[in-house]
Amino acid sequence: MLKKVAYLLVLGFLSNVPTAYAETDLAHLTLDAARQLFQANNKELTSARRMVQGAEANAITASQKPNPSLSVGVSSFNLNRSAGNRNQNGSNSLSDQTLNSSVQVSQWIERGDKRELRMASAKNAIKASNYDLKDAERQLLLSFNDAYYDLVLAQETEKILASNRASYEKAIQAAELRLKVGDIAASDVARMRVDLLKIQNDIRQAKANREKAQANLAYMMGQENEAARLYAQDGWPALSQAVSTVQDVDARPDVLAADARTRQAEENQRLANALKTRDVNIALQYQRFPGQMPGSDTNTIGAAITIPLFTNYEYQGEIAKAEVDLTSALEAKQQARASAVSEISRARADLNAALEKVNRFDTQILTEAQKAADAAEFAYNHGATGITDLLDARRILRSIQLDAATAHADYAKALAAWQAAIKTEDYQN
Repeated sequence: MLKKVAYLLVLGFLSNVPTAYAETDLAHLTLDAARQLFQANNKELTSARRMVQGAEANAITASQKPNPSLSVGVSSFNLNRSAGNRNQNGSNSLSDQTLNSSVQVSQWIERGDKRELRMASAKNAIKASNYDLKDAERQLLLSFNDAYYDLVLAQETEKILASNRASYEKAIQAAELRLKVGDIAASDVARMRVDLLKIQNDIRQAKANREKAQANLAYMMGQENEAARLYAQDGWPALSQAVSTVQDVDARPDVLAADARTRQAEENQRLANALKTRDVNIALQYQRFPGQMPGSDTNTIGAAITIPLFTNYEYQGEIAKAEVDLTSALEAKQQARASAVSEISRARADLNAALEKVNRFDTQILTEAQKAADAAEFAYNHGATGITDLLDARRILRSIQLDAATAHADYAKALAAWQAAIKTEDYQN
């Protein structure tokens, strides 16, 4: 029976393990799977969620009414009981001493809709925090995409260099055989070996770049201890020829957050002006004072009301500060909108340029470079050119292959930046 219970407990625990941990294969990491890990574990995104929770907690505080106060007091207690003030009935017991005791309950009453204005301000603060979270997610997702494609580029660079190394090793083996029969000079073989050593240095640097890219992506996904296992499975995104020219800037989360803060500032300004509406404090009191007969009863009740007098200060500072905050919020909203328009324009320009570069590499430059390298190989093998022309053609091909990979990475990042720039959210009422 105990084994069965333990089995059920373990099974229940495992069923609650996040699917991102249970199903993600870090050694074959797709972009979608990596994004799920990012959403679940990114530390900056978690911190942004805490800001929303803090705003929601502040809203609870803002909605509360002032608590009533209870006051209990005693006075006129004669410490010399033997010579105490006896009552008219001649009694000198503790309950009949001329001890003045009172109980008072008071309630502060806010006027001028202050509570409603605080609640409205807090509601707009929650909206702003939610939009801030969306904007933080938008920007962090852009950084995440950059990190993922940095890893793809590092992997692609290693592949290109490894392929070049294999070609050089094969060429050197053939050149050594030709050297033995006196078909080529020893200097030709030496220069090939020098180029091979340079490629090996490039491979070592590419490995370091790949390890750094793994570490950056692992941090973004909360997988720091598994960085060495990461391998980006997805390749470059497909090329998209159409770029939309119509964007709803006012629906971007950063602009919506600025708009919500403007509304919050308006409510805070109304709240500051409401401070000139006097709040009142109402108190009810029960008093027991033996020995006052027959002129007054032992038990009495009373009431009081406290009203502040604005004889010296009428909250001019708070009102002026609220007006300044509103002006600042309006300016911040304009700045956010202008920044969004500028970001979209820059992202569109980068995307169009990256798209043209990738198309040129894929359709023209790589093809021509490969033809030139093949021709140089053919000419060298048939004695038509020297080793210098051959090595130059190989270096140019290798450089163009690396540049083409970089162009694809630039396009992938530009596409992600464009998608982030035009990302919109639904307006919260």
